Amino acid sequence: MDPTNPGDEEFMDYLESDPARRILDDRALREPISILQPPVPVCAEVGTGVGDVVRRMQEYRIGCVLVVAQQKIAGIFTERDLLLKVIGSQHDLEKTPVEEFMTNAPEAMRPIDTIAFALNKMSLGGFRHIPIVDDAGHPVGIVSVKDIVDYIAEFFGAEVQNVPPVPELVAKDRDGA
Repeated sequence: MDPTNPGDEEFMDYLESDPARRILDDRALREPISILQPPVPVCAEVGTGVGDVVRRMQEYRIGCVLVVAQQKIAGIFTERDLLLKVIGSQHDLEKTPVEEFMTNAPEAMRPIDTIAFALNKMSLGGFRHIPIVDDAGHPVGIVSVKDIVDYIAEFFGAEVQNVPPVPELVAKDRDGA
């Protein structure tokens, strides 16, 4: 079976056995990130206390909050910022503004930019979230590595969803999960 040869009969039979099957190829990675249906980002104004921003992350169960000034992105505050910059500091988190700990001027993308471009930015930059902005620079979405992994996993359907666990590798409790 040769998936690189569209004329390969065995491969064509394989595809026809599951008509919903899609092929993960460069065309799939050239899709615009808007196909991922990025959620509207949770935002906080510059000057918002770190404590308030962390509560928003907990309430919405998200890994980052965009920090905005005049409806444009000034920064991003992530779980990593919380872990590496805030925890252990002696700041009053209710009074300390988020901009003291946020990542300034994060890279952003437009809805028409490709999934491959997002992966490249995330890989090279070492980050897990990318803000999506409109032509005026206003935040309209946020894409996470999880969003991209979920998109890629859709191409493998049953192969991913039906992988049996390896008993000795399954955690007995939630620590480390």
